[in-house]
Amino acid sequence: MWTVEEHDALDRKWQRLPRQVLKKYELWKSLVRYNGPQILRTFPGFHDESLKGTWRGFRSSRLNIQYRVIYRVMEQGKCVRVDDIVAHTY
Repeated sequence: MWTVEEHDALDRKWQRLPRQVLKKYELWKSLVRYNGPQILRTFPGFHDESLKGTWRGFRSSRLNIQYRVIYRVMEQGKCVRVDDIVAHTY
């Protein structure tokens, strides 16, 4: 079983996020906890991908067309650290 840690700054964001995004995030956390982050690549809707540039070493998964969860897999043990949930800009 994997552990999902959330950045402290996310506590303030919960109230502003749409309900649909929060539900999809709970599904995302459940999948990661029980199967690990590699399971996200089997679901095309999450469009899980590694990031480049200043976010190198992080990964991104879609929660809907606009919102993304930014996370990284920690090297010590089975732990995923969620750093942010952001509205993607095009």
